[in-house]
Amino acid sequence: MRMSLFDKLQVPTTTLDFFIRTVKVHSYLPGRVRLYSKKMVGDTRLEETVRQKLLAFEEISEVTTSTVTGSILIKYDPGVLRQNAELRKVEEYIIAHAKNR
Repeated sequence: MRMSLFDKLQVPTTTLDFFIRTVKVHSYLPGRVRLYSKKMVGDTRLEETVRQKLLAFEEISEVTTSTVTGSILIKYDPGVLRQNAELRKVEEYIIAHAKNR
């Protein structure tokens, strides 16, 4: 598979890709990702937007957020998620940037 210039430079190409690159990837296990967003601390409007956007993907089964800590916990079935090329690319980015690697 050939990589595009955007892939090589890790330039965000979708809204989801851009969002993931603006949060801190704390941990990754297949089917479970924890992210942190300083911008979400104390911002219930942003929290609801994040939840709605993530849950709009049928491949994502659960999203738990906290405006106290800025935590975003995403749960999914890895086999189902990886059938979506965009989400598979995002998961690969998360794997590469997770603190628990």
